[in-house]
Amino acid sequence: MNFIEWLYFFLIINLIIGLGSWKLFKISGKNPYTSIIPFYNILNTLDIIKRPRWWIFLVFLPTINLLMIPVIWIEFIKRFNHSTKRDISLMILSLGFYTFYINYFSNKKAYIDSEISTSGFEKSIGSFVFAIVVATIVHNYFIQPFVIPTGSLEKTLKVGDFLFVSKFHYGARVPQTVISLPLVHDTIPLIKSRSYIKKPQLPYLRLIGFQKIRQNDIVVFNWPADTVRKFFVKEKGVIKPIDKKSNYVKRAVGLPGDVFEIKDGLIYINGKENILPYRANPLLNYKVYSNRGISSSKLINIGIKNFIRKYEIDISNQSSNSLNKLLPYLLSYSQTDSNKLIVITNNKGIPIELVRSLNLNIIELLEKEKDLKLTFDELKRLEVEGGFDSINRLVQNVKSYNTIHFPNNIRYNWNNDNFGPIKIPKKGQSVSINIDNLPIYKRIIKEYENNDLEIINNNIYINQQESTSYTFKMDYYWMMGDNRYNSEDSRVWGFVPYDHVLGKPVFIWMSIDGLFEGIGNWKIRWDRVFTTVGLDGEPRSYFPHFIAFIVFWQLYLLIVRRRNKSTNDPLT
Repeated sequence: MNFIEWLYFFLIINLIIGLGSWKLFKISGKNPYTSIIPFYNILNTLDIIKRPRWWIFLVFLPTINLLMIPVIWIEFIKRFNHSTKRDISLMILSLGFYTFYINYFSNKKAYIDSEISTSGFEKSIGSFVFAIVVATIVHNYFIQPFVIPTGSLEKTLKVGDFLFVSKFHYGARVPQTVISLPLVHDTIPLIKSRSYIKKPQLPYLRLIGFQKIRQNDIVVFNWPADTVRKFFVKEKGVIKPIDKKSNYVKRAVGLPGDVFEIKDGLIYINGKENILPYRANPLLNYKVYSNRGISSSKLINIGIKNFIRKYEIDISNQSSNSLNKLLPYLLSYSQTDSNKLIVITNNKGIPIELVRSLNLNIIELLEKEKDLKLTFDELKRLEVEGGFDSINRLVQNVKSYNTIHFPNNIRYNWNNDNFGPIKIPKKGQSVSINIDNLPIYKRIIKEYENNDLEIINNNIYINQQESTSYTFKMDYYWMMGDNRYNSEDSRVWGFVPYDHVLGKPVFIWMSIDGLFEGIGNWKIRWDRVFTTVGLDGEPRSYFPHFIAFIVFWQLYLLIVRRRNKSTNDPLT
């Protein structure tokens, strides 16, 4: 819906409110004509139900208003002597239209100006609703919790890190999806159904923030290419509203107006190598060789964890049920003969307890070569402590044109290690467009900025006008993971529009190793609990400070309660 459509909708809603309540306004002592005046009718309604006028802000906050409006409906009809369970049920089920019956046909309507008694159950429901309202306000406009599910930022943010993401750093984005369950993103837990209705949609609006996205900031955003979540069996994919697209977290390596390029695996911004913050730990590919064989335990002792292990297992005395117990720990397997099984695992291998319980005859194969993903610090340790014959960085050379990487067109032969140069669009800047570079900007013009785009006889038409240039309406960013070879990012789906930006991770409040491997494998990373995300220097846990604060706060409350008790004791 555009602005004019929303204006008409808003005026119609106010007219409906007026037609359904003008007599009730008159009975309460209000001018009945005020029932159709936008905003003023809401203020008068709040006066009628004896609620503060600032509640009007809650009425117009998306998602929150879905909770507040029914509350106001119920309190409104209670003021006019309609407070039975039947009245309340009809008000909810009729979506507020029950006021028409009370306004025109009810014989028992009378304004109750005094305090209305409420049951304990009603008070509990009211407290619960307002708890959800407060939580939703915090969730939508201030702080939202997230969990890291994948290793695209591994070594910087780990799988199992629980984050607090600030909405106000870059300016909180007002929810665009009007009808949506509070505190739920795109899917209702357990029943796995869609948590929102696509229409109507509010226009994009962002509140004022106190910080712009800076070079190399870690940013949470809505995945631009998200059409993959299945809500119903027959659907192959869905087109989601912006605010309901899957949440991604990457590093903003390229800002609006920058020229971005990757050369031999290194990032260059405006012709200069990108210098990442101290806490950033990019992972690059290396091939390690040792004629004596590479020991997994040696790699682990050096602190290297990003590698695979290969085992040979004698299965001559194993049942199929026994072998099934191995499957959760295997990346792949192959059978060399009837008695031998070659299996591949991650760096953790197969638990020794399982090996013993199954009485496995297992041998780890000592490989002379291994492909490793290493940070620069890990590379230095490996060179000093490893004693390997050679360590060489692997770089994907430019070979042929492909459609795997952005802009997903055979005209461009970019890959993970050699990409660009490409200029990142900036609001207000213009760019020449032609049939060759159109694949880079097509998605921006057509989908992100909602223009009609046609190609007729190799000529480009935007909104039915032949065009040789285009002026961008929005800022765009280039987002990448630190784990370069295990990250689906802008190299695959291109630019991230500013209206997709959600917030800035500021705090790790919990970190669990093995989060998705079953509760029995959970291990709390205490050194990461209550650590900041974006500051310089070594990460520092503030968990002891938090515990000390809780202890002192509880002692303070205990002292206050004892003082109050002694003050109120008549025997003292």
